[in-house]
Amino acid sequence: MTHAAPARVQAAGWGWRYAGRKLPAVNDVTFTIDPGERVLLLGASGSGKSTLLAGMAGVLGDADEGERSGTLLIDGAAPEVSRGRVGLVLQDPDAGIVLSKVGDDVAFGCENLGIPASDIPARVGEALDAVGLDVPLDRPTKALSGGQKQRLVLAGALAMRPGLLLLDEPTANLDPEGVREVRASVERTVEATGATLVVIEHRTPVWVDLMTRVIVLSADGGLLADGDPSRVFAEHGRALADAGVWVPGQDIDLPVLTDVAHADVLSAESLAIAREARTVVQAGLDVHVPRATATVITGPNGAGKSTLALTLAGLLPEHTGEVLSAPELAGRRGRRPSRWTSRELLTRIGTVFQDPEHQFLTQTLRDELAVGPKALGWDDTRTDAVVDELLDRLGLAPLALANPFTLSGGQKRRLSVATVLAASPAVIVLDEPTFGQDRRGWISLVALLQEEIMRGRAIVAVTHDDAVAQHLGGRRIELAERRLA
Repeated sequence: MTHAAPARVQAAGWGWRYAGRKLPAVNDVTFTIDPGERVLLLGASGSGKSTLLAGMAGVLGDADEGERSGTLLIDGAAPEVSRGRVGLVLQDPDAGIVLSKVGDDVAFGCENLGIPASDIPARVGEALDAVGLDVPLDRPTKALSGGQKQRLVLAGALAMRPGLLLLDEPTANLDPEGVREVRASVERTVEATGATLVVIEHRTPVWVDLMTRVIVLSADGGLLADGDPSRVFAEHGRALADAGVWVPGQDIDLPVLTDVAHADVLSAESLAIAREARTVVQAGLDVHVPRATATVITGPNGAGKSTLALTLAGLLPEHTGEVLSAPELAGRRGRRPSRWTSRELLTRIGTVFQDPEHQFLTQTLRDELAVGPKALGWDDTRTDAVVDELLDRLGLAPLALANPFTLSGGQKRRLSVATVLAASPAVIVLDEPTFGQDRRGWISLVALLQEEIMRGRAIVAVTHDDAVAQHLGGRRIELAERRLA
């Protein structure tokens, strides 16, 4: 088995400003990553980590897309002419999926590189085994869960055997076992190939022992720190934590809510839930969502967590059984949320989707946050007060007039949560609410959710983040990995 030689990355005063943006996404970054180094790329949300990775991969576009400064080279050449040397796994797995079937999608990169057709099936099989994605090669990619999609795009990158492997939060939506499998597969890959590795990951403990170096971007330009992981965290730990970096061993300064018995606001008996094409993923579920409490849905990828959340939110019909609201929340068609109108759902159950972009409707953050209040008929004074508070609380005020689609992944997640909170629904359903969050963003989000609980609202949260479950308290619904015919 042959592998590409590990790549060298050199940046000298490099920066990138997206078209239409006043401030650069990355500014004045200088470093050299030697062949075979393993780098953990850290920084606060919005500091430009994903933009830097896209620059290394040569996918930022031309002058119409933005303006670059300084130099960024892969093996002494522009990244745009080095794409066969680089494997990139994007923050949003849907953005990295090209073809409709699993096997075809993993093979796509190899085919573009001109790998002999006889060699590709073995590469596809090895890559899928490496990431622990045990599904038929003809499985539709659209039928995969969010976590399974993350494994798929990682497999596609590994199959190309790149000299430079770039991973943007590769374990963000994976269950604990999936995190271990992906982490182990990446380690096996770089040890076998010697490939240069750069990983963006907010939660550092998963990766830090694999890395030879930590580079921390400053939101104001340049680097906050650069060096051996143990030295960087020992010398700069407190300052990095204050800047939003997840530093191993730094405690989270938030209270832990205790569970208090309350009446149910949503409930279901013997509930069966189904995905698209009416594939039943869970059956026989007895679900109770109390008011003024958090209900956390956990379980392995593919177990139906998102499907259950969407069913409780009234956005997917029950396969069998009925989800019923408390009598005081009933709509004109009764107590089943799946039969309510969109306006009735707006005031009763707000939903934050796993992919933030699926719920953005307007051209600016301020307008996005005003959608719900305006639909409810609130006047400008009340609407502006709610919008201003949420922008400030979640660190988005400087971006109030930016387009939501130009935000970083963590900023998009905070905005998507804020759009639901703006309408003050009685029940708030969140799918991976802390995905992509730096330390400051995580604390702001969880503190805000704690306040909503103390105001009497019910929270339903799908999450793999144990700290979320711990700090929100309340009930847990643990879904087993099973699929029913």
